[in-house]
Amino acid sequence: MEFTQIIGFSLAVLVGITLGLIGSGGSILAVPILVYVMAVEPVLATAYSLFIVGATALVGGLQRAKQQLVDFKKVFLFGIPTLLAVFLTRKFIVPGLPEVLFPTSFFPVQKSVFIMLVFAAVMIVAAFKMIMSKVATPEASETNQELNYFLIVTQGLFIGLLAGFVGAGGGFLIVPALLFLGKTPMKIAVGTSLFIIALQSLLGFLGDIRPDQVIDWKLLLLFAFFSILGIFIGNRLSKTINGSKLKAGFGWFVLVMGFYIIIKELVL
Repeated sequence: MEFTQIIGFSLAVLVGITLGLIGSGGSILAVPILVYVMAVEPVLATAYSLFIVGATALVGGLQRAKQQLVDFKKVFLFGIPTLLAVFLTRKFIVPGLPEVLFPTSFFPVQKSVFIMLVFAAVMIVAAFKMIMSKVATPEASETNQELNYFLIVTQGLFIGLLAGFVGAGGGFLIVPALLFLGKTPMKIAVGTSLFIIALQSLLGFLGDIRPDQVIDWKLLLLFAFFSILGIFIGNRLSKTINGSKLKAGFGWFVLVMGFYIIIKELVL
């Protein structure tokens, strides 16, 4: 095994730890690790990320379900539009994009570069949300309010489109949606989010399985294994670590990584 692979698989554990601790952020780490450490082509890396994050989130979701911290009604409510959007995005939109999106003589933008730039933008938005957020858990009276089904479906479609395009699980969008649109307590929102991430990510990955798509199953399964190992560690640590402080610290790390990707793709 090469040294870079050892580093990559070690960092895969961090992907799972992040999901276990804050219920999001797995793909924000997985895609850069796959691209810049494991030397996976960016479009393929977004597909790998969906499988890795999906498998890891499923294990985490099952753990939360055993603790009765998953609202399966809301998994269905948010999940159906999200699943539909992410599958269609991976099946038709991403493969249908030309290799050179903007064929200008000055600065032709390739599809792989464009996807990484969009991913970097998502990272920066997610980072600011994690740094600035002081999310209050809905009060008991709020949880009994009537749900806005139109906004929930619309949000689900948007999350699925974004998740499918950049290979992200979308937890940083799903958790707030569950909190404020779904009127869900924080602990249940995290568990429910893991199930939605798992379903949408794994179905999105199925959209990438095509006769012309070559998948390195050994690398993919090993990375997923170490990521799943990480989520067990993350779930254990979540009982002792202050989640809000950790989320803010991770947000600063993600912010730096987002700007690094932009500089890497446009300058270096």
